[in-house]
Amino acid sequence: MNRRDVGKMNFSSHYNKSNKILFLGYDTNSTRLIKDLEVRGYEVTHCENNICFDNYHLAISFGYRHILSSEIIKTIGCPIINLHMSFLPYNKGAHPIFWAFYDQNKCGITIHELNAGIDTGPIIFRKKIDIDEQKFTFLKAHQRLKIEIEKMLIANIDDMLDLRWKSFEQREHGTIHKKSDLPKDFMGWNTIISEEITRLKLSKDSRNA
Repeated sequence: MNRRDVGKMNFSSHYNKSNKILFLGYDTNSTRLIKDLEVRGYEVTHCENNICFDNYHLAISFGYRHILSSEIIKTIGCPIINLHMSFLPYNKGAHPIFWAFYDQNKCGITIHELNAGIDTGPIIFRKKIDIDEQKFTFLKAHQRLKIEIEKMLIANIDDMLDLRWKSFEQREHGTIHKKSDLPKDFMGWNTIISEEITRLKLSKDSRNA
């Protein structure tokens, strides 16, 4: 796969470094990343819904539940990275951890450049994560992947904040799901993964019989 340097992105020729970070999604009660950025001397503006526009150095999307249009991305005017708890291009969209096991494809984490698509931007970092589906609930798997993706960002934070990374386009088709795709008879996130997936598939088979 061809890799591209972030320095070649369109905005870089006129972009001036500041210490302002736009953080979209989780707040300080939900992620350690905001405080980690502040410790490094960055001024972090947190937005859970409506975006506060300013002269930002970098925008980070983590747990943000809205799709950014091309116009909004252009208006933000700085690199935007998204933290997604799947091994892209697999499990784009909603409930990626559930679908990793239901569809029996790859489970992992990805940091990618954000564009106007749903988790379709060029990949910066990604990693497969092994989850023991016989012991883990969906909630515990989510917590595990969340810790791993925070660690991934922190391990590469200096390069990220200096806008020094290389990315590659998503070539494989992968998979994508909407919120409404979650089975109506799903028993909840505290169920053991293997047991619940087996039950759901048996239930589906019986309805289709």
